[in-house]
Amino acid sequence: MLSYIADLDKRMFYRIVAFTQRHGFYDWAKRISATGDGHVYLYLSVGLMLTHSQGQSLFNLLLASFLIELPLYLLLKNSIRRTRPCHALVGFENAFEPSDRFSLPSGHTAAAFVMAASVAQVYPIATPFAYAWALSIGGSRIALGVHYPLDIAAGALLGAGAVLLVHPVI
Repeated sequence: MLSYIADLDKRMFYRIVAFTQRHGFYDWAKRISATGDGHVYLYLSVGLMLTHSQGQSLFNLLLASFLIELPLYLLLKNSIRRTRPCHALVGFENAFEPSDRFSLPSGHTAAAFVMAASVAQVYPIATPFAYAWALSIGGSRIALGVHYPLDIAAGALLGAGAVLLVHPVI
């Protein structure tokens, strides 16, 4: 069963990468992925905290959620140690070099889902946009060749789960 899931994960990875290359979405994927870098969350949350009445609530929820998500992410990533597809798959060429060697879970996706789930809790009207953006970040990480689809699913569950765990307390 596990080998079937791993094989399906690789086949889905190859299809997404091929689609990205065939339609010229590689540069788009790099730009989308960059919006998931950590400093974007800081700037957005501090900006909203200073300019909007619910900004402090968002900031507090993000901070508490990241305090749960980040240690779990590091523990999982360094325990599982799944090699990234750009380093593991024979014949796969990639111009994008990730920041570390391991892929499961996707840290960019986990952080994006912390942000999306937090926005959904504090600004419900922005929920569709926030989750579409988070899914785009996850998809971009596959398109760039640095994550398998299951890495993205694990990151999404980790990020959203951290917010759902923390939200009732904050």
